[in-house]
Amino acid sequence: MTDTLAAPASTAVPDPEAEARVRADDRGHVFHSWSAQALIDPLPIAGGEGATFWDYAGNRYLDFSSQLVNLNLGHQHPDLVRAIQEQAGRLATIQPALANDVRGELARRITEVAPDGFTKVFFTNGGADAVENAVRMARVVTGKRKVLSMYRSYHGNTSTAITLTGDPRRWANEPADGSVVHFFGPYPYRSAFHSGSPEEEAQRALEHLEQTIVLEGASTIGAILIESIVGTNGVLIPPPGYLEGVRQLCDKYGILWIADEVMVGFGRVGEWFAFQAWDAVPDLITFAKGVNSGYVPLGGVVITERVAAHFDTVVFPGGLTYSGHPLACAPGVATFEVFERDGILERVRDLGTRVVAPRLQAMAERHPSVGEVRGMGLFWAIELVRSRETREPLVPYNASGSDAAPMGAFAAACRKGGVWPFVHFNRTHVAPPLIISEDDLVRGLDVIDRALDVADGYSA
Repeated sequence: MTDTLAAPASTAVPDPEAEARVRADDRGHVFHSWSAQALIDPLPIAGGEGATFWDYAGNRYLDFSSQLVNLNLGHQHPDLVRAIQEQAGRLATIQPALANDVRGELARRITEVAPDGFTKVFFTNGGADAVENAVRMARVVTGKRKVLSMYRSYHGNTSTAITLTGDPRRWANEPADGSVVHFFGPYPYRSAFHSGSPEEEAQRALEHLEQTIVLEGASTIGAILIESIVGTNGVLIPPPGYLEGVRQLCDKYGILWIADEVMVGFGRVGEWFAFQAWDAVPDLITFAKGVNSGYVPLGGVVITERVAAHFDTVVFPGGLTYSGHPLACAPGVATFEVFERDGILERVRDLGTRVVAPRLQAMAERHPSVGEVRGMGLFWAIELVRSRETREPLVPYNASGSDAAPMGAFAAACRKGGVWPFVHFNRTHVAPPLIISEDDLVRGLDVIDRALDVADGYSA
């Protein structure tokens, strides 16, 4: 295919004085998330363009994490920047109780790419408060407070969202919302159900979910929240029949299904919403990140007509000062225009199938440290192990300090090769901007291939 989407190269000029100034301000005054403040030294970044960003020393990095898997259209996309500039010159802000053209247009465009029956959008400032408000809607509509979510998940850092999160970031934040119950989702490579095939994994995971519903009391459960494809916690693709089975269980027991599409929505896997790759439709959809590539904070909930109708005469008990902020919605509208003009969905499916899948499979065959590769579109995980036979992870679950050294060495090798990786526990993820050129995609995969030689040194 013709590759016309790569941004022109920019020169990263070393500027040690600026680097020192940025570092001093950061270390002196910025309090960073998820960090022990005295134990970190964030790299000062000077600029970015397309799929690349650079530091003040002149080092350039292919962004194979899309920052936090939000920069779907890359750094400094001219259409998104222009949309923000034009909107700022016309109407920089307006409160959410008043109607606004770009807010309304973006809401309409989102409902048009969602399945039939989705008619309304409630805008938030990001993914966590999208989850908070979707759960609030489900609780009000069903009259039931309890919510189920997977252990291997991340849903945000507000009180209910962090309680719904399954990964270790939840632990230090407990107790928060006491009406949350976790369950095991499907994970064929490390099956909690001793399954022998993806189909068997789906069946047994659904049986486990139904038992959880029965034992927790269906009459107490308002919603089940699921990342359509588990993101940070493994790029776990639902096996055949799983999401369809979740839909059936929700219908059977009068429960609303909330699809968390914050990380995988808006083209990451070659679909507007990842669940559209299967024959199952949720009741509520949460989104953020890729809707405008995070140029201005924006998230939201896409709502079915059935759920929205409940609030025709019942007040929805929630709201945000910046809900549907014009400076955030304008690049969201531009995102739709870019996707349609440049065939982004088709491009992502093509690159994922033709380039990424075969390259990662070749790496899995060549490197003893690779236990499994899995993914879709431009969202993949390479799971690293000490032994293919035992599947012992290269580093322990939630490893820190010296226990995490093997993954640290792998990540350092990637950065030395000019790729900024996404690593989490014993995995590295492949999640570059959707506009990355094919040449840069191949070059980045080559760097990862070489860095796996380092991981191999820790593997049997």
